Amino acid sequence: MRSIVYSHTGTSSVLELAEREPAAPGPGEVRVKVAVSGVNPTDWKARAGNASPLAFEEAVPNQDGAGVIDAVGDGVTRLAVGDRVWLYLSAAQRPTGTAQEYTVVRAERAVRLPDAVGFDVAASLGVPAMTAHRALTVHEFGPARLSPGSLEGRIVLVAGGAGAVGHAAIQLAVWAGATVIATISSDGKAALAKAAGAHHVVNYRQDDAAAQISTLAPEGVDHIVEVSLTQNVDLDGQVIANHGSIAYYADNGGDQATLPVRPTFAKNVRLQGLLLYTVGDSALTAAAEDISAALRDGALPVGEAAGLPLTWYPLEETAAAHDAVERGAVGKVLIDVTGDNH
Repeated sequence: MRSIVYSHTGTSSVLELAEREPAAPGPGEVRVKVAVSGVNPTDWKARAGNASPLAFEEAVPNQDGAGVIDAVGDGVTRLAVGDRVWLYLSAAQRPTGTAQEYTVVRAERAVRLPDAVGFDVAASLGVPAMTAHRALTVHEFGPARLSPGSLEGRIVLVAGGAGAVGHAAIQLAVWAGATVIATISSDGKAALAKAAGAHHVVNYRQDDAAAQISTLAPEGVDHIVEVSLTQNVDLDGQVIANHGSIAYYADNGGDQATLPVRPTFAKNVRLQGLLLYTVGDSALTAAAEDISAALRDGALPVGEAAGLPLTWYPLEETAAAHDAVERGAVGKVLIDVTGDNH
């Protein structure tokens, strides 16, 4: 099979196209014929060695993807050969990512895909949608699970509404009944956030951004899905509601943030960091189940008309796909592994 591999960390030039034998699934594992591989910032950062050196002699990048199960290991009962699935955290503490024709994953990381949902949607889930789910379910008095109506009456502020996590957060929050305000930096990104379902958009670069949000949410916003705490913490402190939550999932804009102490403690604000790799299996399972429900309701479309433009690369150009994400490509970068998905 064709695989993208690397044996040491570094720039995208370390990625190579190679021929490898498909591995057999072990107990509790499934093998998936990959149709589409999704690329996230975590993928190029892992390849670059930003978090830690490579733990394996050779690794295949990319956490997310979608395809069809072609073999199951002992003890796997809820999935079967022929099931269409979406994958998440495929390469977490494993050398087997989705940038290859066949990948072996833990069975719980493969989620059955509704028949009507395409592999483009499926490969766009994973890290972005599960991060968004977690960010929307850490409020002190909010729901631990998402479903239609679970966020009814709540106001959600999504920072970076044109990004992949922001896009998923908008869609999930709207599906759950919230009023959504998205912050963006341009008219083009405003159009994408609106297409995703945001009820209001505010350009965070404008001097009166906090005033605009406060006009839309006089009592404050209940949930903030935050991509850049460093840049936005003052704004967040101004517009957050009493007992509101600020869930941050990235270090965009810098690795230090100065918290406005009085506005946050006076409002009993919950500041919640989140990382899928360490969030725990129960949170991941809850997210996978709720995302699947949203998929069945048709709530998570992708493509420019749905607010998430897709940029496609063939498998042999995985390095270019990583570079595109590292440069901040708007929308979602996908790899067409089989060559017949777009």
